[in-house]
Amino acid sequence: AASALSHANIVQVFDVGSENGADYIVMEFVDGKPLDQLIAQHRMDLTIVLRHAIQLAGALAKAHAAGIVHRDLKPSNVMVGSDGTVKVLDFGLAKLLSPPTGELQSTNTLLHEPIHTEQGVIMGTVAYMAPEQAEGSAVDARTDIFAFGAVLYEMITGRRAFAGKSKMSILSAVLTQEPAPIAEHAQVPRDLEKIVARCLRKDPDRRFQHMA
Repeated sequence: AASALSHANIVQVFDVGSENGADYIVMEFVDGKPLDQLIAQHRMDLTIVLRHAIQLAGALAKAHAAGIVHRDLKPSNVMVGSDGTVKVLDFGLAKLLSPPTGELQSTNTLLHEPIHTEQGVIMGTVAYMAPEQAEGSAVDARTDIFAFGAVLYEMITGRRAFAGKSKMSILSAVLTQEPAPIAEHAQVPRDLEKIVARCLRKDPDRRFQHMA
């Protein structure tokens, strides 16, 4: 899926193959740090948060336009280069939601995969997955929009939107609780708070419907 995409903010995949029984992927080297390390080091300046978020949104919009949903967007899957360029990594859980068209016609990647994951199977990282994903239901671009909101919340506040002492308690928070208001942790424009809140709506129909 990733190799079929060409975007400045999506890590480039050069080759896939198998050698002596070991499968491998050859991808571009990004000279930088994972976003989760940058968040942990210090409170990020709002200008930097927005710069990273705009690039991240552009990468997801590109993937969604090609019918690809990432399904595991999280800070550790986002690299920030030394020049400030954001790169989305790890399309290992990506799902192709429609038959390939345009630039995807040359690949059979996930062409015959069903839109639904097997009922009841949870795939992804619990702290960033949308409620429908946590329930093992169908996913679409709005699932990544929820994860984007969770990442944006964490960049702004330095805290996860949904936390708990175990995976089950985090899943419960995702399904039933609202994140603490951003204003409790950081002073940001009200419009930005509204954007994050809308991304994190439990009901997919109440979120932004398109990453663009």
